[in-house]
Amino acid sequence: MNTTSSIRYQEVLNPSQYEAVLFDKGPLLVIAGAGSGKTRTLTYRVARLVEQGTPPAAILLLTFTRRASQEMLNRASALLDSRCEEVSGGTFHSFANTILRRYARLLNFSSGFTIIDRADMESIIGLLRKDGGFGAGDRSFPKRQTLAAVFSKAANKMLDVEEIVDADYQHFFPYLNDIAGLYDAYQAYKVDHTLLDFDDLLIYLRRLLTEQAEVRKRLAGDFRYLMVDEYQDTNQIQAEILYLLAETNQNIMVVGDDSQSIYAFRGAEVENILSFPHRFADTTIIRLEENYRSVQPVLNLANAIIDGAAYKYTKTLFSKRKKGNLPTIVQTGSENRQSKFVLDKIMDLSLQNVPLNQIAVLFRAGFHSFDLEIELARQQIPFIKVGGFKFAESAHIKDVLAHLKVIHNADDDISWMRILTLLKKIGPKTARKIIQALKARGSGFHGIKEIQIKSSLLKSLSPLQALFGSLDPHTMSLAAMGEEIVNHYLPVLQSSFDDHPKRSKDLEQLLSIMERYDDLESFLTDMAIEPPNTSQDQTLSAHAAVDNRLILSTIHSAKGLEWHTVFIIWALDGRFPSMHALHKAGELEEERRLMYVAATRAKENLFITYPFQAFDRSTGSLLNRPSRFLSDIPLELVDVDTVY
Repeated sequence: MNTTSSIRYQEVLNPSQYEAVLFDKGPLLVIAGAGSGKTRTLTYRVARLVEQGTPPAAILLLTFTRRASQEMLNRASALLDSRCEEVSGGTFHSFANTILRRYARLLNFSSGFTIIDRADMESIIGLLRKDGGFGAGDRSFPKRQTLAAVFSKAANKMLDVEEIVDADYQHFFPYLNDIAGLYDAYQAYKVDHTLLDFDDLLIYLRRLLTEQAEVRKRLAGDFRYLMVDEYQDTNQIQAEILYLLAETNQNIMVVGDDSQSIYAFRGAEVENILSFPHRFADTTIIRLEENYRSVQPVLNLANAIIDGAAYKYTKTLFSKRKKGNLPTIVQTGSENRQSKFVLDKIMDLSLQNVPLNQIAVLFRAGFHSFDLEIELARQQIPFIKVGGFKFAESAHIKDVLAHLKVIHNADDDISWMRILTLLKKIGPKTARKIIQALKARGSGFHGIKEIQIKSSLLKSLSPLQALFGSLDPHTMSLAAMGEEIVNHYLPVLQSSFDDHPKRSKDLEQLLSIMERYDDLESFLTDMAIEPPNTSQDQTLSAHAAVDNRLILSTIHSAKGLEWHTVFIIWALDGRFPSMHALHKAGELEEERRLMYVAATRAKENLFITYPFQAFDRSTGSLLNRPSRFLSDIPLELVDVDTVY
């Protein structure tokens, strides 16, 4: 192994980062506090392993977004050389997709499976509910979106549907038999139609590693070093996949912060990071505590908040930027006065030349900002509110993608149904007959050209027949097929949506994305696993170029981001922490971590506000107690103000 180095690690890394980067073999847990340079640490360790002679393909770097892994590998390549680009990197789901495409036959299904997204999942559930008569005629039966959430939660938490209903949806307990029956029907439908949803990718990979010892040993041998980012956000299945992959070499490095584990509603298990040293004997623990984002007064408050956590890895964030304004806790006379206080401070910051897009107002739930939004509009202060749908979940994008999906997998009934019901005079009943006739012919998507249909409907079907007659995935590029489909779809777009000019711009962007792909399967896979964000003003990315508008965001959407000044509003018991969490210890702990995440987004100024009292309509109670997470903060760490 090469002992010389072209990278001056000790000069560019702090002592804790340096220790983690030079760590050689065995299990390593890096507790990376907020703003402590975890990405830098992972990047330099990749470069160091490659530089020291580890074959790049023997390193597996797993992240929660494709962008994160690409960014790390690009940075590592810039530090060292292009060998780092050969490191195996990606998301858990993309890694699972790659392995399952290779070994699907061992689990008795085709490697040509189609990945369905949440909207497709909901459509299938709706179809099966109707066909199977589940909850027939009962308007109180859970909607397909709720059922999809129940099914996904059961998969992520590795629990039965009955357990999820009992724990989180007790008002649906009278429908438990129908819900369980519908779940079984959904699982069977996916098998029959060669479909996998997001959760299946992980479930089947875990099953492959568990049942196929030779495959597990081969993969565990191939990947001599495992590196995992944001480990606090893993669910139980992801953790078990890692245990199985690491069984041979035990060279696993996980990086995360238990204090920033805030996604339990998605199935994330904070216990994974808390129990890591118990799952891997002789684990080395390294703490990254030097913060490169915030002034020390902000960090002092954040440390005080998280000190109250019941279970944690003790750490103390510190910064070389010792001076700065004390965080301010502000009690206001009413919700509207809270809004006006925020506006007044924003005006002051603008006079100090702080751009609006360097100011964020964070809150526990979306409705907390409604009053503030009215005041902002009244004062003509531009803002962006984070939320909304992913790009590929917009109706017009899904319509176009459905055409491509049936080209890839002619057994995809849901996509056929979506395409056919876009046509005039063709409803669900007729569409089902056409789908049945297509299956009888067994000639793939081209079979639509020869389908037998009533003469009165031929005019409706002919545009689709002409389109599919002109498409050939063997000779045409993906972009060329996409352009034909979009041209076919534009009349539908114009007749279906009042804002079709704006939506047509989205379709133009979709075509631009297609130009970067050489094949249909990889495009559809990426669109399903990690679609790009919408071009509309409903999402915010850490890397997006945002014009000069104030940021309003839920705390969940703000994780990973930072601003010059941060306001945390509605810091009132019953709002933050939420009313739902007040009497549930585990949820209350996560709410505390949410407050910590919110506080550590601030670089220079932090304001925490709450109305003096508020009436909660759901419980009929008066909320008048400041958030319990503020009660343990020593008074010398904050300024306290009252505004009426």
